[in-house]
Amino acid sequence: MEMVKCFMIVLILGLCHVSMVAPLEEKKSHRKTYIVHMAKSEMPPSFQHHTHWYDSSLKSVSGSAAMLYTYDNVIHGFSTQLTDKEAEQLESQPGILAVLPEVRYELHTTRTPEFLGLSQAAALFPESESASEVVIGVLDTGVWPESKSFADTGLGPIPSSWKGACESGTNFTSANCNKKLIGAKYFAKGYEAALGAIDETKESRSPRDDDGHGTHTASTAAGSVVEGASLFGYAQGTARGMATRARVAVYKVCWMGGCFSSDILAAMEKAIDDNVNVLSMSLGGGMSDYYRDSVAIGSFAAMEKGILVSCSAGNAGPAPYSLSNLAPWITTVGAGTLDRDFPAFVSLGNGKNFSGVSLYRGSPLPGKMLPFVYAGNASNATNGNLCMMDTLIPEKVAGKIVLCDRGMNARVQKGAVVKAAGGIGMVLSNTAANGEELVADAHLLPATAVGQKSGDAIRDYLFSNPNPTVTILFEGTKVGIEPSPVVAAFSSRGPNSITSEILKPDMIAPGVNILAGWSGAVGPTGLATDTRRVDFNIISGTSMSCPHVSGLAGLLKAAHPDWSPAAIRSALMTTAYTEYKNKQKMQDIATGKPSTPFDHGAGHVDPVSALNPGLVYDLTAEDYLGFLCALNYTEFQIRSLARRNFSCDASKRYRVTDLNYPSFAVNFDSIMGGSNVVKHTRTLTNVGSPGTYKVSVSPETPGVKISVEPQTLSFSQANEKKSYTVTFSGSSQPTGTNVFARLEWSDMKYTVGSPIAISWT
Repeated sequence: MEMVKCFMIVLILGLCHVSMVAPLEEKKSHRKTYIVHMAKSEMPPSFQHHTHWYDSSLKSVSGSAAMLYTYDNVIHGFSTQLTDKEAEQLESQPGILAVLPEVRYELHTTRTPEFLGLSQAAALFPESESASEVVIGVLDTGVWPESKSFADTGLGPIPSSWKGACESGTNFTSANCNKKLIGAKYFAKGYEAALGAIDETKESRSPRDDDGHGTHTASTAAGSVVEGASLFGYAQGTARGMATRARVAVYKVCWMGGCFSSDILAAMEKAIDDNVNVLSMSLGGGMSDYYRDSVAIGSFAAMEKGILVSCSAGNAGPAPYSLSNLAPWITTVGAGTLDRDFPAFVSLGNGKNFSGVSLYRGSPLPGKMLPFVYAGNASNATNGNLCMMDTLIPEKVAGKIVLCDRGMNARVQKGAVVKAAGGIGMVLSNTAANGEELVADAHLLPATAVGQKSGDAIRDYLFSNPNPTVTILFEGTKVGIEPSPVVAAFSSRGPNSITSEILKPDMIAPGVNILAGWSGAVGPTGLATDTRRVDFNIISGTSMSCPHVSGLAGLLKAAHPDWSPAAIRSALMTTAYTEYKNKQKMQDIATGKPSTPFDHGAGHVDPVSALNPGLVYDLTAEDYLGFLCALNYTEFQIRSLARRNFSCDASKRYRVTDLNYPSFAVNFDSIMGGSNVVKHTRTLTNVGSPGTYKVSVSPETPGVKISVEPQTLSFSQANEKKSYTVTFSGSSQPTGTNVFARLEWSDMKYTVGSPIAISWT
């Protein structure tokens, strides 16, 4: 299911300026929230419980600071508010691993089950008791429990493994939960410490979703089957999540002012205690080292407990190095399109037509050609072409359709600005920043969005014709659009800015124009002036693609309860596709050319194939610890992530290239003369029938020789493991050169594929 409010642009926030009542000698120092990592094993014996030690450590630097949360699963430690000086004093004490400033994170169907092949494959997936034992935890803006997507018809008792609860609060009671929505909690201490008390006239201090984003993501992952779903008649059909029989647990961590890391960690802490099987987080927070990134830290603890963590890649594409959530123990999901569109054509007075998209459903335009004006010519503001608030001159806009350029403010808000100035319609033109990517919106007035090339042509007409006219023709819903999927331009791209040897994103899934459940507290545009209320909304973003993978992971967990998070991710990656049925390469809408592994990772998910992948690349917590050793992390940095004493073996040679990842990212030094040689070692585990697999690498890669040893692997029994080594020998190439290939193991029954990205830096 789908959305575009998922702006994962993340601001690292040296948190706010909350003045607190402090001792006189401190005067009125500004306090900020910090997350304090403690070495639990170093607790002095004089303390009976670690929380007493935490409290004593805090009191030693501040007479007034209180703990916001204590943590035991995700980290050993607590969060609190301190002055900069107090934080420095605390960090210098014995047993303190790190004192990290809080970070603010931002939020980054009827058609998708069919598009993914799930509607025909229901018999393949165990929709029986095992499927309903799976619990998917969603960290987001909460839930609208009245949504039909959370109806519990036909579901049996809540799984006995479930340890969570339903928390009451503003407009929400435990009675709002049922056998589908089995848990709901909210986390606001970090938010309120930073920004002050929640204004309960504007948002519910409870798990209730007043935003829509959380309801959308939760129903995408595991929404119940709802017949006759649509947005104003668009995308009409049966809505269903990916794992329709899985249970949903909601953890509200995102508020109007963002999502704060102390709250996110507290929610992950609770989700681990509650016994969720999958964690879905459509949010992102910059590109910090793993030991400083709260999502990465919490995800490490979840992974150790067997919980798969699925996160959105971010909406900062198509720029390179724009990814969030890069840790190798996180499944990082980019966004692709569906084979469905919502065409709305621009028809000009010169007889030319241009295709656009729209979800407008309201009073139609008059059935005639209408006067047309460019916003830049109807404004005295320097950026008047962008249709920002209060920039249009009503006398020049009244009764006309207005051409606005995309950028700066929300697309739907531009339409509201045109309407407020007396305009009767809008054509929204992409600029170079968005190219030809079209995202449909439920505009407040008759409006359509067109790509950059069409926008340029329309603008030329406006400038050259003394009496330009136009109308917009709305065509409803069309399916069977080709090619599809294509990689969304907004989907964040690799390379990996933290560990270039780990290829990210891991895969793409549907994330454009996704229909899913919505909050009854807000209109489909999210604007305060939008008084419409809908049960389902269509939105876009990697926030929408992430819960698709979360739900699919739930299906795989139900079918294979013994699989680790790494095995589930491997199955989704090695069966993903990068070609259409006509053998053409998957396209990137940002370039109009074939997409690369930096755009799509292993490819687009294919859940039916993932159910039975043949072989998987498995990983344990010890493997990830070896990876941290290979990064030369200090003992303190590793303990911040691992929450226990762990020393890298001085006699062992750790290599990042030996992490058993289902993809390959190879980096050559372009300065060196002669050849570069890089070796990657991998181990495959048999989860299919016995077979002999042969390796192939394609296509030929200029400047690189790729050899695999051995070239065949024979498996005679389940869970048997076999290793191989890939040697990449590269000649000198200019800095910035990238080449791509694909390695496949096949026994004619199964094909186990891995993307290869080779870069000269």
